[in-house]
Amino acid sequence: MSERRALTDAELDEIESIIGYTFSERRLLRRCFTHASASEEINNERLEFLGDAVIELCVSEELYRRLEENEGDMTERRKKLVSNGMLRSVCERLGLDRYLVFSGRQENLGKKSLASLFEALAAGIYLDGGMPAAKGFLREKLIEAELCIGRTGSAAAGKDYKSRLQEYLQGRGLPRAEYPDPEKSGPDHRPVYRARVIAQGMEETGTGGSKAEAEQAAAKKILERLEKEQVR
Repeated sequence: MSERRALTDAELDEIESIIGYTFSERRLLRRCFTHASASEEINNERLEFLGDAVIELCVSEELYRRLEENEGDMTERRKKLVSNGMLRSVCERLGLDRYLVFSGRQENLGKKSLASLFEALAAGIYLDGGMPAAKGFLREKLIEAELCIGRTGSAAAGKDYKSRLQEYLQGRGLPRAEYPDPEKSGPDHRPVYRARVIAQGMEETGTGGSKAEAEQAAAKKILERLEKEQVR
């Protein structure tokens, strides 16, 4: 990671594709990725403060709903999921570290800069789209992926197929995948989402109990098709 001064619109598009969320206020997205070394007035430090609380609340709720564990065990799981080391590793796994705007030498950033970036991003999504948007982002990029990785010991076994699809396309200089608005059916307490993904003239669908799950299922199918075509 080398010094960078500003993000282009194309890079903002890439970030939104990676995180699975489109900002209505792009100035807020730029602020999420601006380190204090790049701007004393407009940086992500205040967002980091808010994001820390948003992440802890969302992780706590997800663990409570998903796991039949006692308070002590859930506390230990939460501690690992919200740790600086974990948040930094998620940023690196998603490739978000490439977009951090900072000035000076990389060594001056400090070990917490990427964890702070993730916290700021969680806060930015919360401010831009509300708690449902923040929960969807954290559920998909942090909680589901890392709980799965923790069980298998392999990042390749994670469920983040949208990011893997984006990396596949971006690495070959191809246009990013498109995700039209999904269809929703079923009762409010148990909804079913049907999502579509379009890439390289191909289209696949996926279903799930949330928008994120449905899009992940669709991305998995189209990524498998693309990889098979490559083999041929």
